[in-house]
Parts: sequence; structure tokens; C-alpha cells
Amino acid sequence: MRRRWCRRWSGPGRPMKPRLVQTLPGTIQFGPINPAGLPMASGEPIYMTYDEFEAFRLIYYEGLKQEEAAERMQISRGTVWRCLESARGKVARMLVERRPLVITPEPPPPREEPGT
Repeated sequence: MRRRWCRRWSGPGRPMKPRLVQTLPGTIQFGPINPAGLPMASGEPIYMTYDEFEAFRLIYYEGLKQEEAAERMQISRGTVWRCLESARGKVARMLVERRPLVITPEPPPPREEPGT
């Protein structure tokens, strides 16, 4: 019997479909500040990709429904939902853990731990 690809087999999968992003924000960083207005030293930054930012912007800033946002980004509604879910989690972590949020085209590669 032929095996089908799934996440747990760590197969390469399909290439990612290009996503339409109308507003390229550049690299932007948001971070917590103290009452004096100075940046607070916090932990590792949280990285948000352009597609997560675009889904968040279309749904919460422009007030579109997920179907309308999917049409604008030229991706499926399920993909918009996953991008939105990821963006919401990152914004919540940023607020609760007082960590900086960085919006970049792609997240940086994972750092290797010293000694591995």
C-alpha cells in the first residue's frame, strides 16, 4: 500500500502557494515600554510574518470576513484562519509576556543551542 504524505512523516509536502500582501510594512518592531517611556529589556522577540500580519490587518482593521480576506490574499479560507490564529497567538504572547514583536518577511532560522 502506498504511503501518503502527512506532517508526522516529515515529508517535503507541496511548495507554498504565493500569497498576495497589499501592504508591505517593512521590518517593524513593537515592544513594551516602562512608565518613563523607555524600552524595557525583555526576552526573545516574537516574529510575525507578512501573511500573518496581512490576515490580521484585513480581518481586524478593515473588518472583512474570512472569505473576503481569502479572496483578497488569493488563498483558501482555511489558510487565512491558520494565519489569523497564529497572529492572534503572537499578539497575545507579546502583551502577556511583555516581549517585542517583530514583523518580517520571513522568520529567522532557529538558533542552535551552544554545545549541540
